[in-house]
Order: sequence, then C-alpha cells, then structure tokens
Amino acid sequence: MTTVLPARKLKVGILGATGTVGQRFIVLLETHPLFTIHALGASPRSAGKPYDQVVRWKMNAPYTKAVGSLVVQACEPQPFADCDVVFSGLDSSVAGDVESAFLKADIAVFSNAKNHRMGANIPLIVPTANPEHLTVIEHQRAQHNLKYGFLVTNANCSTTGLVVVLRALQDAFGPLSHVMVTTMQAISGAGYPGVSSLDILDNVIPLIDGEEDKMETEVAKILGSVLPDNSGFRALDNTVVSATCNRVAVVDGHTECVSVKFARSTDPSFSPPTVAEVDKVLSDFQSESQLLGCYSAPKHPIVVATQPDRPQPRLDRDTHGGNTVTVGRIRPCPVLDLKFTLLVHNTVLGAAGSSILNAELAVAKGVLKARE
Repeated sequence: MTTVLPARKLKVGILGATGTVGQRFIVLLETHPLFTIHALGASPRSAGKPYDQVVRWKMNAPYTKAVGSLVVQACEPQPFADCDVVFSGLDSSVAGDVESAFLKADIAVFSNAKNHRMGANIPLIVPTANPEHLTVIEHQRAQHNLKYGFLVTNANCSTTGLVVVLRALQDAFGPLSHVMVTTMQAISGAGYPGVSSLDILDNVIPLIDGEEDKMETEVAKILGSVLPDNSGFRALDNTVVSATCNRVAVVDGHTECVSVKFARSTDPSFSPPTVAEVDKVLSDFQSESQLLGCYSAPKHPIVVATQPDRPQPRLDRDTHGGNTVTVGRIRPCPVLDLKFTLLVHNTVLGAAGSSILNAELAVAKGVLKARE
C-alpha cells in the first residue's frame, strides 16, 4: 500500500522557525514530496524581517535562498490562513494559547510542545508507536465545528524512543507492569542557547525540570487505547513508569537504560522472553507508516545493534534518517524481567520528525487535505 499524493504539495507554516526544532523542520521539509514551506513564524522581535536576518542557524545542512528570503510572520492565525498545515516548534511558555488560536481558526496544527498533550480529545502520537490514535481527529473537529483544522501533539523527546520499544514488547508479550528508565539526554533537547558550557562540559546534570513527570505520564496515554466512540482515550492503568533524567555533553541523541517487568510475571507458569525472542520481536516490528508507504517512515522502526557496545549517539542517531530507535545490550534483569539500552534522535523522531511523519500519516488516512 502506498500513499496517494495530493494534487499539489500542501502549503506548510512553521511556528518557532528560528529555534532548533524550527530549524530541524526546515531541514526535513525543504525537499519533501508532500509539503512546501510557505510561511515562517517567530517572536515579535523577528516578525517583519527576512529569515536570513533573524536566524542563528545551527543545523549541519544549509537552508535555501528561498527560505532565507521569506519574511517572518507573527505567530497569529491570519498570516497563515492559506496554509494547509502548520508545524509548531514553539516553546511551551507561549505554545498553549497560540496553538489554541490556530485550532479555532480552522488550521491543522502538529505540535511539539507539552501544553496540549494530555488533552482529553487531543491525540498524543508517536508515529511508529500509536498512529491509530488519529481516529479521534474527526470527533475533535466536530466538537469545535471545524472543516480543516485539528490539533495533534507528539511526545516528549525522551518518551518517544521509549514507547516505540515498549509498544513492540507489549504487543508480543503482553502488558508491562513496571518500567524503570534512566536517560542521558543530549544538549540539543534544551534548545538554543540551552545549557551553559561551564555547566555541561566535564559534567553530568542530574535534573531536567519536568522531564521525569512527562515520561511517567505520557507513556500511559500513548500505549493506551481509543475509546469505542472515538471521543478520546483510555490510558493504561496497570503500568507504572519510574524515570530518572540526566543531561550529558552530547549534541544530538538521547540514550536510555531501561528495565521492564511483564504483568504476567506474577504467574508461576510465566517465563520471561529470552534475549533471542526479544531480539526477533524488536527487529520484526512494523508500523502502519511503513505499510502506508509514508515518505519519512523508517525501513525499520527499531534496529537491534549487533555490536556489544552499541547504541552510541555519534554512531547510531542518524540510522534511517533519524526516525529509527536503536536498541542494544538486551539481557535478563535480576530485579525485573528484562533490561536494554536504547537511542533516539531527539530532534528528529523525538521532535520535528515525529510531527512530519504524523502529518504524512494524516495525509495517507485522508484526514489532512489541501484547503479548497
């Protein structure tokens, strides 16, 4: 099955275009077959000026002259009224009200911010983990009396890599009762200018404000189910997540050490899956984005590293364009049932890449269409 391309490329607006997530959106969208960059939005101090004059570019790929010449707009619906879709890389301090205004203006929004993630009828989607949650969009539209608009969020960058692997394990071996995760998170996750060099060099910072709470709550919604009437979600109520989050001196790529316990482990007849069984399940895992032929869908949502000292951020974060989670060091856990190490590219699958692949899924499912 392949995605049917729309009659024309969909016009894209990017909010927070001067920030690191906004810059990643530009890199991923400039050569995209479904989308064309049409409008850029940023803070009032940048509005009214060409993008060239206001951005401090931090990506390792350049932007085009066409993007550089676009005049930055204020993050208000009117300048984006003819956009088919808007991607939001806004900071959470401003994203909530701005994204709500765009929704009310009947504009489709895919957001990276935390503000609306736990909304009752707002999908929180990791595209290679729970794309079926897009079915709630029609109910959301009906509630707000919209023709084109809706709001979809993607998960926190550290949650993203975790839930893809947990989804594969849950599908194969049944529910999980306990998950313990310790993260080593890249500095790009803090945005720009981010963490001071005097704080992060030769150091590990064992606190990222709000990060642990986001991991512990988002997992339950993402791995839960859609209500029978498609009006919202039923979160998991039998999986406990404990997260400890650290900032480390890596540019891109979040590394996570994970231990899990299966709900069936209380049954005396249950034997935890072997390393070989887990390896096969993770390697064989497929997502709907692959089956629909989405442009950004990774060839393998999960890659199991064969070398004993992998994954490593510098070596593995760009696997399949950064939309793959790499897993290594799979082994029995003497406290729980199973432990492993995973790596996710925090600004691709963990941020902009998730939003773009979510939008591709929405196009493939006929939810996101060109404005007439």
